[in-house]
Amino acid sequence: MLPGSKLRVLVVDDDTSMARFLNAHLTRRNFEVNTAASGEEAIRMFRIFDPNLVLLDVAMNGISGIETLERIKQIKPDAAVIMLSAQNDPEIIFRASKLGADDYMSKPFEPKELDLRINKVVDRLRLVSEVTQLREQVRRQSDFSMLFGTSPKMEEVKMTIEQVADTNATVLVRGESGSGKEVVARMIYSNSSRRDKPFVKVNCAAIPSELLESELFGYEPGAFTGASRQRLGKFEQANYGSIFLDEISEMHPALQAKLLHVLQDGEFSRLGGKRDIAVDVRVLSATNKPLEHYVEQGLFREDLFYRLNVVTIHIPPLRERREEIPVFLDFFLRK
Repeated sequence: MLPGSKLRVLVVDDDTSMARFLNAHLTRRNFEVNTAASGEEAIRMFRIFDPNLVLLDVAMNGISGIETLERIKQIKPDAAVIMLSAQNDPEIIFRASKLGADDYMSKPFEPKELDLRINKVVDRLRLVSEVTQLREQVRRQSDFSMLFGTSPKMEEVKMTIEQVADTNATVLVRGESGSGKEVVARMIYSNSSRRDKPFVKVNCAAIPSELLESELFGYEPGAFTGASRQRLGKFEQANYGSIFLDEISEMHPALQAKLLHVLQDGEFSRLGGKRDIAVDVRVLSATNKPLEHYVEQGLFREDLFYRLNVVTIHIPPLRERREEIPVFLDFFLRK
């Protein structure tokens, strides 16, 4: 959860009046709210909406709230969930707690009580986020120090980073899995004039192709079933900063055309939207695949390849710089 960002809340309740009340109350608190009327719909919405917090009714038609909680935790183990129930059943409370629910509220409840419970969860989420960011900073500093050894090949990589960092050129980072492509992308960002703006990472291979468009470009209300609120995509979140598209070779050709439009014209439209949105984003990408062969096979657009490949940084595998192995061994032993 990024500091200053809107809290995304998914309300799951088959009681229409309760869902309407929660939606209105949370919207007044400037939260981004979506609703689901069943456990099945909640699971589908959870994957799309990626909420920070779920308010989940226990007793619903279809799969129960407890089963829904279990499924949500399988998708995202650290998901924050507050259970809601008209029954103060100790056994259900115990099961919910054991499955990882953050809190349990008995209906009916006062809005002030709900706010207090939500605030406690939000404080925890922000604390976890701050700790995670601090750990990530320490990890990146360690990664930066270990990435650049003394070999001539890595000196070339370092020199290229220094030359391109403070430009707006697109950079394609190439190398085998685990070679440090994200570290290079973050070094480019950290040494650029955009370093005080967002750095947003998207792993194109980790998101189903049918969801990647809404993840990158956002969506408007009514764009698809369950899209009741506007959501900003990663490109808007990265505005004035940098976006890192990892595993770019896995992007579907239809979506490649939309990415090309962003690179050429600096604008795009949200899913279900009718107007173009201008953005100023530097695009860094990475792949461990031979993109030239993908182009020859018609799996990757040639024009997009050349747009992404303005500058190429190739990270050689460790087997090609064996003189650095003692440095790596020392690093890991100290760690």
